[in-house]
Amino acid sequence: MSAPATAMQAADLRGVIAAIVTPFDAQDRLDEAAARAIARRILDAGAHGIMTAGGTGEFPHLTREERREMTRLVVEEARGRASVVAGTAACSTREAIQLTADAAEAGASAAILTPPFYFHLPGKALFDYFAEVARASAIPIVIYNNPLYTGNHLPPPLLAEMAQIDKVIGLKQSNADLGQLVEVIRRAGDRFAILTGIDSQFYAALCVGARGIFSTAACVVPLEMVAIYQAFSAGDHQAASLAHRRVQTLNRYFEYDPGYVAPCKEALAMLGLSAGPARRPLPKLTNEERAGVAAALRDLGYPARD
Repeated sequence: MSAPATAMQAADLRGVIAAIVTPFDAQDRLDEAAARAIARRILDAGAHGIMTAGGTGEFPHLTREERREMTRLVVEEARGRASVVAGTAACSTREAIQLTADAAEAGASAAILTPPFYFHLPGKALFDYFAEVARASAIPIVIYNNPLYTGNHLPPPLLAEMAQIDKVIGLKQSNADLGQLVEVIRRAGDRFAILTGIDSQFYAALCVGARGIFSTAACVVPLEMVAIYQAFSAGDHQAASLAHRRVQTLNRYFEYDPGYVAPCKEALAMLGLSAGPARRPLPKLTNEERAGVAAALRDLGYPARD
């Protein structure tokens, strides 16, 4: 059993937490060397944490063993320099508890999970799901609200109730409606850590009280994302806003269309970091999309190979 990267509390859940890809080799196996290289680059840029086996990490396409192994590799690379938050989302409470136990065994500082997906569930069932997983968990829990992908929205009143569950320390709010983020902060911002999960919302989210971001962009351009947070934290809103607008040329490829996994992996490849393809049935980028990603990287000063 690996030691946790940090003993995480709500106060530790802040800053830039990079949502890391899961790299695959030519045989479609987890690429350990690539995973370690990408994690080291994120850590060297000063990111505050790394999220494994999330959407960017293709969790629906990973085996239980791959999810556990990816978390273990990142924990080993982090060596206490940053928190590791492991994705343990599942459709059933039973499986979510098992995956969260795996994350704890691999050394994760906390687990993050969406509501169950596919079946539409009432509020009480959603509350009970997180309460049961938290009760069974040896590590803290972060709620991941992503209604577009799960089909189960967690509205601000329900999230405010969930903030009182023992071991629940935070929220990743991936809702395109910024007003929902503001309302959750108003209702529960003093009870747990609230971070946005949408790169294009980063600066705005900080301005309304979010403590940071779970970021796909930080897997590719961690220095730039950390710089936004540092400028904001120093009170330099002009620098933070300008830095955010610069990164937005790339962020737009990490939103919902054409999907964020393939653009993230393509961008890493353009920077010379192998991540392999997205697992099928996720589509590859079109030539036009690839050219757009390469141009965005060049705009940020990277000699991207398209």
